[in-house]
Amino acid sequence: MDLGLKDRVYVVTGASRGLGNATAHALVDDGAKVVVSGRDPERIAAAEKALGANAVGVAADNADPAVAARLVGTARERFGRFDGVLISVGGPPPGFVADNTDEQWQAAFDSVFLGAVRLARTAAAELGEGGVIGFVLSGSVHEPIAGLTVSNGLRPGLAGFAKSLADELGPRGIRVVGLLPARIDTDRVRELDGLSPDPEAARAANESRIPLRRYGTAEEFGRTAAFLLSPAASYLTGVMLPVDGGSRHGF
Repeated sequence: MDLGLKDRVYVVTGASRGLGNATAHALVDDGAKVVVSGRDPERIAAAEKALGANAVGVAADNADPAVAARLVGTARERFGRFDGVLISVGGPPPGFVADNTDEQWQAAFDSVFLGAVRLARTAAAELGEGGVIGFVLSGSVHEPIAGLTVSNGLRPGLAGFAKSLADELGPRGIRVVGLLPARIDTDRVRELDGLSPDPEAARAANESRIPLRRYGTAEEFGRTAAFLLSPAASYLTGVMLPVDGGSRHGF
């Protein structure tokens, strides 16, 4: 299937590793060009090198108010166009209600929520018909995850913002989509499993509750994201797609 990605240009944040990085690879493999960003200069430089000539890396923090315009500007300067963005950031710190400090809440809000809003707002102003704005969210949009109180507080609100944005931008032919990963085998998920006294047992218990009985791979997520961002998904907007091996049991 031709996804129609050849020579299209996307910004992918949080792309030095994990889900953002896998999505950038899937886009490039299908002919797109990407601007990838991440907070760690060395990691984002390594990601740029691995992606090849059709990628440029920018060391940037989504919490910085100037980043959104900088990333879109880089896409236009280096590749001559801008077709969409996938907004992904590292997960907020784990913890229960009594554990997380005001400072942790504020930092997570600035990066996960407000940073995403700024990026989406900037993209909306720059995109034309056929453009797309994607959000990497979480299964916590539908059901809170124990020990991830900050994420539980922020992700559903961001999903609501994305749904509102889809309604507002639809008449201009701009799509807005969300992806809701669950147990994907990334550094973040391995870190969360590692909080258990027995990480291997924790993983086995989690896998037993997934209908496919395994964690997903970053590559599986990346291919799904690339499809949603592509012209092949041109009649999909406002959707919140679980990428979770069937973990969500509701309709």
